[in-house]
Amino acid sequence: MTPPTVAVVGGGQLARMMAAPAVALGLHLRVLAEAVDGSAAQAVADAPVGAAADVDAVLALVEGADVLTFEHEHVPAAVLQAVADRGVPVRPGPAALVHAQDKAEMRRRLTDLGVPCPRWAPVGDLTDLERFRTEHGGRAVVKTTRGGYDGKGVRVVGPGPVPAEVVGWADAAAAGTGPALIAEELVPFRRELAALVARTPSGRTVVWPVVESVQRDGVCAEVVAPAPDLDPVTAARAEEVARRVAEGLDVTGVLAVEMFEVPAPDGGPPDVLVNELAMRPHNSGHWTIDGAVTSQFEQHLRAVLDLPLGDVAPVARWTVMANVLGSTLEDLTDALPDVLRADPAAKVHLYGKAVRPGRKLGHVNVSGDDLADVRARARAAAARLRGEPVESGGTA
Repeated sequence: MTPPTVAVVGGGQLARMMAAPAVALGLHLRVLAEAVDGSAAQAVADAPVGAAADVDAVLALVEGADVLTFEHEHVPAAVLQAVADRGVPVRPGPAALVHAQDKAEMRRRLTDLGVPCPRWAPVGDLTDLERFRTEHGGRAVVKTTRGGYDGKGVRVVGPGPVPAEVVGWADAAAAGTGPALIAEELVPFRRELAALVARTPSGRTVVWPVVESVQRDGVCAEVVAPAPDLDPVTAARAEEVARRVAEGLDVTGVLAVEMFEVPAPDGGPPDVLVNELAMRPHNSGHWTIDGAVTSQFEQHLRAVLDLPLGDVAPVARWTVMANVLGSTLEDLTDALPDVLRADPAAKVHLYGKAVRPGRKLGHVNVSGDDLADVRARARAAAARLRGEPVESGGTA
């Protein structure tokens, strides 16, 4: 018997976390890693080294594979087309993936689909930006259309002189040496939410419970599942929007739809505005590894192979995911005795990465019936992994 082979572009922690469910399902996982000691290469036996932009490396990756998928969206369209020309399914396909690669394309298509979004406009030069600021209270969120993630390529511009960084972006865009820019209104949101949806090529979809995502310095630091005190009408609205995006863009695999929760203009239940998209497993779904019947990583493999999708029901009332962002420890495994002794029920997931300030090095999931307790325990475990002191009561 020859098991199905799933080829994955990218060798970071997302590909690494596909390894366990691939083994459980009897699948063969092949990962294009950036380095021989990369996060996924440490866990996946079949992990050739190559760049996502190297068409020869990607074509070698898909030789004999049943499907190509991704752990990041930074793959040139020409490379994807070369794979498709070989007859290997690309999921999500290039026509869908462009909406996660290019923020202007995303905003145009979502607007066409009637998906609620912040008001926005393309920015060709600083005059366009000034016009947008004038029309939107003197403020704007400026984004590079390509290449930004985890807060990179995003800058809030208030009244007064335009920051030098944004001037540089505009000059590079005008010269053709950098990505184009868009401006979005600065949304007065209550909090950030995320809806995670999985969709198969045959059109079946499932949506996990909507979660609250807490950002620090533009990086996801904590996720609470399900989102606390979320109005059922708002939750249903968020799930409906996620399905509409998945179906309207013809996404296959896991799609994360990041949203703002905003007041309704008529005083009714809060509404949502779509902020960003990720067409792959996502940080907002790491809680599903231990907190849902089917994790986002198993579900992604099922979806891209067009297998029946798994149950997305939570296994506990609450699950909190706390990211480990940087550490004072050289090796995070040194903290495992303290972490696991202090909280035997905490689920630790380390990525095998070298320590750098602010880098995503791992995460902790904690589940239970009391949200305050679950949150405190997740934060305490993450703090121990960062090498930070924790009070005797278990709080960071």
